[in-house]
Amino acid sequence: MRTDEVTAMPASAPTPITPAPDRGTREWRAIRVLWRREMLRLVRNPMHIVLMLMNPLLFLFVLGGGLNGVIRGGDYQQFLFPGILVMAAQAPALGVGSSIIRDREIGFLRGMLVAPVSRGTLLIGKCLGGATVATVQACLLLCFAGVVGMSYRPTVLAALLVELAVVALALTTAGAFIAVVVRRTETFQAVLGLATMPLLFLSGALFPPSGLPAGLHVVSLINPLTYAVDALRRTSGGPALVTWGGWIPPVALELLMLAAAGVLALAMGARRFASET
Repeated sequence: MRTDEVTAMPASAPTPITPAPDRGTREWRAIRVLWRREMLRLVRNPMHIVLMLMNPLLFLFVLGGGLNGVIRGGDYQQFLFPGILVMAAQAPALGVGSSIIRDREIGFLRGMLVAPVSRGTLLIGKCLGGATVATVQACLLLCFAGVVGMSYRPTVLAALLVELAVVALALTTAGAFIAVVVRRTETFQAVLGLATMPLLFLSGALFPPSGLPAGLHVVSLINPLTYAVDALRRTSGGPALVTWGGWIPPVALELLMLAAAGVLALAMGARRFASET
């Protein structure tokens, strides 16, 4: 073989370069990852679900059962049930705020903030995950609808499911907004403690708001939970307890008001979250 003979070698093919995902794809992936994180927390801790449902069930069967024989008509549990659904959604929905503060304290939030996505997207992902968890937990109580004399008609259950999703999303965005504004766990818990039960008592969940003093009745009319409880109660066959000068607002309008309040809280929270450091 001649030493000056050159053996031709095939040129290696260039390594293909995977294009970076566009902005819309990155935003969607971030929302999906944060939503999935909340779902994994739900699935991996079933005991937490049981504990979160204990308080609403105690209200339903202990308080409701105790007053059922005292109140004329004996249907207080059925009257109480829509408020219990809101109560079941309220705790996990507002718990998203606690999750945001906890992520800030352990450093996970700082890692999210350096991701190449908008900070509003991160807040949306957290809120959607929290709202899904709250909806699932509230819907578990629908299994007890027949116990309190409600119908299991698919149309009624489907309508209640949609309404619970709207309520859960509004409560979740409210909790997230408070967590963005309040940066300390102790302060956040104090704010929730001062607001959660009073708003629930003034919502008509436990008794008709018409029986409140004039000043508190006005407060109940600007309380978002009042319209959440009223929408669920009317869908389940109960009476309308909210009137505006004798006019009864439609259920669709009540849900629209809740959705608008949730969007407003999310927008304000995202604006404040954009300045997070």
